Amino acid sequence: MRAPPPRAPRPAPRRCPRTAAAAPAAMETAPALNESGAAAPRLPATGGGGSGNASLELSSRPPAPAALNPWDVMLCVSGTAIACENALVVAIICYSPSLRTPMFVLVGSLATADLLAGLGLILNFVFQYVIRSETVSLLTVGFLVASFAASVSSLLAITVDRYLSLYNALTYYSERTVLCIHTMLAGAWGVSLCLGLLPVLGWNCLHDPAACSIVRPLTKSNVTLLSASFFLIFLIMLHLYIEICKIVCRHAHQIALQQHFLTASHYVATKKGVSTLAIILGTFGASWLPFAIYCVVGDPNYPSVYTYATLLPATYNSMINPIIYAYRNQEIQRSMWVLFCGCFQAKVSFRSRSPSDV
Repeated sequence: MRAPPPRAPRPAPRRCPRTAAAAPAAMETAPALNESGAAAPRLPATGGGGSGNASLELSSRPPAPAALNPWDVMLCVSGTAIACENALVVAIICYSPSLRTPMFVLVGSLATADLLAGLGLILNFVFQYVIRSETVSLLTVGFLVASFAASVSSLLAITVDRYLSLYNALTYYSERTVLCIHTMLAGAWGVSLCLGLLPVLGWNCLHDPAACSIVRPLTKSNVTLLSASFFLIFLIMLHLYIEICKIVCRHAHQIALQQHFLTASHYVATKKGVSTLAIILGTFGASWLPFAIYCVVGDPNYPSVYTYATLLPATYNSMINPIIYAYRNQEIQRSMWVLFCGCFQAKVSFRSRSPSDV
């Protein structure tokens, strides 16, 4: 048998140039396989486009919430207590038609100012940790400055009223006294409103950090003006309370001359009145003097704990004011009884206090 002739070799298939060119690209885009055969994750490209997208994602994330400061919490709690106490006083004075004398108008002005100050402390806490904005910060600080300035001014007006009730006891209940009281209140609230508008109208350090004081965004010159105003009011109140003490002691001496001796009851009443005046003025000074002094001598580079430690006692003055000027008054106590109980028991005796009672 003859062997079959050998077959000619089959020509190799020709590859399309487009397919050959696309093969490396397909290999590059194919997912890499690890040893187990699963597709290994691919890292994003680190070129210019990848970095730009990453930075955009980071910038679109919401800012991290500020850490909660315990001092701010204490100021918020203080503001809540202040608002509740003084809101009750304002409600009682508005509810009772009998509380329309000049003395209670002044007490109502003080309670309203302290109520606004308490609300300002609460709003300052909310806006500091929820809505952080320079505009909101200016409005909140201006609101607090106006409220506390009105509170201090109302205290001065109450002191002037007590002095007039003793110095001009015969003409105190005239129309002239009512006009004087209303004029004092209008001036006190007007000046307080102007002091509160100063930071909002441009007297702030938002664009000049070097001019900031210990209370940002107030400037050093602004807090110096506020401190000087407080020192002036404190000196006027000190002078008036000294004159009140002299008048009280002189009245006690005149009673002693008429009765040829000073009874024990008159002595106790005089001593109690002088002691109460000392407590009122001492409480006011102990609350505000540390903060007013630190506003002058303090530096914004000092630790903020010094500012908080002097500001917190100042807020306590607005918490003590309702106790001193409202809740101790017999007329307000009777109105509270009627407001909460709906009736008045005749067996409970209330003694009406005059404006000069302290």
